Amino acid sequence: MMSSKRKIPCIPLFMWLFSASCLVGAAEAQQKRPMLEQEIMTSEAFLSSHPDLMNRLRGFHELENRKEPVRAANYFRRAARYADKTSQAIYAEMLWTGNGVKQDKPAAYAWMDLAAERGYKDFLPVRERYWAGLDEAQRKAALDIGRKIYAEYGDEVAKPRMNLIMRRTLRKMTGSRTGSKALAGTLEVRIPGPVGGFASFIKLPGEMFYRDEYWDPKEYWIWKDQNIEGARRGRVTASDIYEANNKPPATGKDDNQ
Repeated sequence: MMSSKRKIPCIPLFMWLFSASCLVGAAEAQQKRPMLEQEIMTSEAFLSSHPDLMNRLRGFHELENRKEPVRAANYFRRAARYADKTSQAIYAEMLWTGNGVKQDKPAAYAWMDLAAERGYKDFLPVRERYWAGLDEAQRKAALDIGRKIYAEYGDEVAKPRMNLIMRRTLRKMTGSRTGSKALAGTLEVRIPGPVGGFASFIKLPGEMFYRDEYWDPKEYWIWKDQNIEGARRGRVTASDIYEANNKPPATGKDDNQ
């Protein structure tokens, strides 16, 4: 049965992904990443073009702040469509425990196998633990489910989906079909940011907002891989930035992304 939506289990995977004791704390996150960079990554301007991170942060907000795992699960699944491996792993754990969704251990294995698709060292042992917890019938079901999940959420189809959004947004912002780095260097990007409870705008050089790791597909996936693997070495991740700012993620115009 689906657990009560108010129940938030303290399980190892969630603790590893989000706990301040396992990741870098808010104060250290602020020291390692300039405040403007934090503002970029939690702004509507950025997140509306990065539905992977936008939906992951919304899911995290629903899960940890609002104690709404049912809503959180929906957001993590949306993020999963854009090749967000962290969201895929969280959704797998929710399926395994029946938190916010109906418990389905074969499906949980399939999702964790997907999350471990790139060989992340922290996801692989969880996947193997799941497999060990399945009987033969469940294992067969897991493999069947996995084929369907990979067809919609695997990197082969999910990465191009995300790449298209980044390229389309960059063309629109720079007015160039290829994206103009020279133009980006002269731009000032205005980002709404809360100051004393009132709306304000933060100006920053365009090259900061248009950094290759945020918009160039090749660099972006390297950056995201480093975020997940780097969490094991104390690097700052998108979740740290959320905790450092201590505010809900920006709400984009399209809530269905």
